[in-house]
Amino acid sequence: MAGRVYAITGAFGVLGSAVARLAAEQGASLGLIDYVKTTRPGLTSGPDVFVLAGVDLTEPEAAKAAIDAVAQQYGRLDVLLNIAGGFIWEKVEGGAADTFRHLARINVETAANASRAAIPHLKRAKAGRIVNVGAAGAVKAAAGMAAYAAAKSGVHRLTEALAEEFKADGVTVNAVLPSILDTPTNRADMPKADFTAWVKPEELAAVMLFLASEQATAVTGALIPVTGRV
Repeated sequence: MAGRVYAITGAFGVLGSAVARLAAEQGASLGLIDYVKTTRPGLTSGPDVFVLAGVDLTEPEAAKAAIDAVAQQYGRLDVLLNIAGGFIWEKVEGGAADTFRHLARINVETAANASRAAIPHLKRAKAGRIVNVGAAGAVKAAAGMAAYAAAKSGVHRLTEALAEEFKADGVTVNAVLPSILDTPTNRADMPKADFTAWVKPEELAAVMLFLASEQATAVTGALIPVTGRV
């Protein structure tokens, strides 16, 4: 991983920052992209960390400008990790009319726009990689998960289609499908749950970085469950 350049979307969130820290420990150069403008502690600018805050990846032009800026900063791009996204639990009955559209935009469109921008750079890389974040809850949706599951199902299909589109170019495209991540928000929302059964962000980060590695050449189009003991 040392010497490889990673663009990470949603980099300031709990999972994004865990991925960024682990990738930095393994010697990667990082382009950290997020919609919010405040980074988490420990994610700072430096010779191997390039921060792009306030980027709206639902806008194709903004996504292209951000990805191109990372490639220009380091002279190359090897990996795109599409972590940007969001979640809403809401039943269809009584739910907001815009929820499906909103979740599709922040989950599917962000990944598609960033991937479209990254592909020309990844084709030039020795081992180009895209790793997306799907959801185990999109395999079989529960009540209140219709809009979220529909959006993450879109991420799954995007992953498979991109893998087929670029497998002849040596660019692999895979997705991880987590269950419940052990985050402060999820603990607050489900205080009586068994947190030890959940997936730690660092555990999911490790799987993502394996898929991003040069060793994962033979894996593409895979939707990999990372569900802990849920």
